[in-house]
Amino acid sequence: MAVTLAQAALLSENDLQRGVLEVFVQESPVLDRLPLMSIEGNAYAYNKEATLPGVAFRSVNEAYVESTGTVVQATESLVIFGGDADVDRFIVQTRGNLNDQRAVQTRLKVKAASYKFQDHFFNGDVTVDTKGFDGLKKRLTGAQVISAGTNGIPVLGNGGTDSHAFADKLDELIAAVPGINGSNGAIYANAAVQGKFRSAGRRIGGVEMIREDLTGKRILTWNGIPFLDPGSNLAGGLILPQTEVQGSSSVASSIYAVKFGDDETEQAVTGLTNGGVMVDDLGQLQSQPAYRTRIEFYCGLATFGGRGAARLTGVLAS
Repeated sequence: MAVTLAQAALLSENDLQRGVLEVFVQESPVLDRLPLMSIEGNAYAYNKEATLPGVAFRSVNEAYVESTGTVVQATESLVIFGGDADVDRFIVQTRGNLNDQRAVQTRLKVKAASYKFQDHFFNGDVTVDTKGFDGLKKRLTGAQVISAGTNGIPVLGNGGTDSHAFADKLDELIAAVPGINGSNGAIYANAAVQGKFRSAGRRIGGVEMIREDLTGKRILTWNGIPFLDPGSNLAGGLILPQTEVQGSSSVASSIYAVKFGDDETEQAVTGLTNGGVMVDDLGQLQSQPAYRTRIEFYCGLATFGGRGAARLTGVLAS
């Protein structure tokens, strides 16, 4: 059974680990809800449908023509992700009365890890970073990538027909992810697109602000599905930038609809791990007078069934 980091935090009996998990949940709109399926070893092999067997109607005393479907094996590998946080003993001793300096640095490390993971969740490309994993942008192809318009489509535009046209495209995106709903999925868009969507919602309806049961955060929703902003990467740029090219426009963006699932039977997006998030207090180093905390996460990503997510391109924040 897969568990999210929020669930793991509730189950953890280690104060240091629980604190780290809670920061991941607070900082990341991806890791706060991505189910992590525990696997053995460093990779997970599974079967994918390639072709379906034939079926037919038949007459009395007529035989069927036998046929079988075919499957192909796919493999998702785990990657090693994390970092060390060192704090000089002098700082701990002289500034510990102000804040727990090791706790401050650990929180910053977790925050950076959250940003990097969610950036790879969408934009990861092993040809660019061979030690990482492929994200949704690279994984989604064919019918799972929907064009909003030849030269892009405004979210708000004239506040009438333009807003309705965008809402139609958003519904088309959701329809490309069978079974997605408010309890198992999310829609991801940058803050500028969200702002225009709120404006459009005041005119056409369907957009709500609610306090989500899953995380307790106050969020935007569309027909009950959380509408979230994945924020910025470590360099300060948008994870879903408003700089994509769509026809004659170079100021477009993408919106992703993602259905989360516990395993391959749910035909959804699932995280993989061996051991979950591991947090170690290594104490004072022998090589230098500093205390070290190590955070490490053996993780991976799987898009079971091929229709667990979809991408809408050509979205204009106007």
